[in-house]
Amino acid sequence: MNISHIEHLGIAVNSIEEHRPFYEQVLGWECYNIEVVEDQKVKTAFFKVGNSNTKIELLEPTSPDSTIAKFIEKKGEGIHHIAYCVPDTQEALDKAKELGVQLIDEKARKGAEGLLIGFMHPKSTGKVLTEVCSNPDKK
Repeated sequence: MNISHIEHLGIAVNSIEEHRPFYEQVLGWECYNIEVVEDQKVKTAFFKVGNSNTKIELLEPTSPDSTIAKFIEKKGEGIHHIAYCVPDTQEALDKAKELGVQLIDEKARKGAEGLLIGFMHPKSTGKVLTEVCSNPDKK
């Protein structure tokens, strides 16, 4: 699959503003991007982890019927998923499917920060919701 690094860890929260001070004041990371992804019914906030390419993504539901709202209702706030950076999201999804991995997304789709994303089902990934993502501008 040619993973270059952990792109981000997604953390489900009820309120970005409630949790933001921890990441900024305690950990010393700047929130460099907040955006709403309408089709996913989620508001995201990103923090770079030190000098690495890895980020923390806070995920706040914007609707009670969003995936993140349902996750929080069932499991509470906390780690939602891990995302790996790959050269080509669709290629990575196709390879995973070929190897018998159950996919949530058969086709790559647009995610936050303009990335192409796709999720693999936790039933096939050791109970960890796994995302692959790529920057379509870097192909």
